[in-house]
Amino acid sequence: MLDLRGYGWMLWDGLQITILVGICSMAVALLLGLIGAWGKLSKSKIAQGLAGTYTTVIRGIPELLLILIVYYGAPTLIQNIAARFGHDVIIDVNPFLAGFITLGFIYGAFTTEVFRGAFLAIPSGQIEAARAIGMSRTLAFRRVILPQVWRFALPGLGNVWMVLIKATALISVIQLPELMRNADVAARAVRLPFTFFFAASLLYLGITIVSMLIQQRAETWANRGVRRA
Repeated sequence: MLDLRGYGWMLWDGLQITILVGICSMAVALLLGLIGAWGKLSKSKIAQGLAGTYTTVIRGIPELLLILIVYYGAPTLIQNIAARFGHDVIIDVNPFLAGFITLGFIYGAFTTEVFRGAFLAIPSGQIEAARAIGMSRTLAFRRVILPQVWRFALPGLGNVWMVLIKATALISVIQLPELMRNADVAARAVRLPFTFFFAASLLYLGITIVSMLIQQRAETWANRGVRRA
């Protein structure tokens, strides 16, 4: 890491926080995506309605606005309500926790559509064949459906990850010392905004390139043994 007038370490520390936030957010997004896809494909009207409302609302509100609501708006609202009932409550929200949960909740809406498309891409005949040879629904899901869902979903999930890792820059507004926040602090300290922001952009680009290589390897592994037309 370049010294950058003694502030290069801040970019390195920020990069680690950015990657950690991205991984935690993606884990939340995958979980919510699977639940959301199940809801959208469910025969239950309630589940369909809840999943549809979730994806529509989340995809229709800017990410930055949701981050501000979760970190600043919700705690203030709760404190004001408690004050009306005579209680003095102070809510101190952890910026890391608020950041990755909010991003995970946001991008869970996008992974919902990715998983829904992956489930629909599986030929129904394979599921019927699995049931015909005596597989239970759980066994058929584990051995027939889930492996193919991941294969079909990998390209879309890779795109979600690429967008998510760039969106981590938004959580700089809640004072989390991730890459964008630290680059801004360092740039102001030594008055070299172009140098630090350009260095930060190269680091984001580096994450993207490494992610693309990992995604290509994962797709190759997932498609092993698949006959190409």
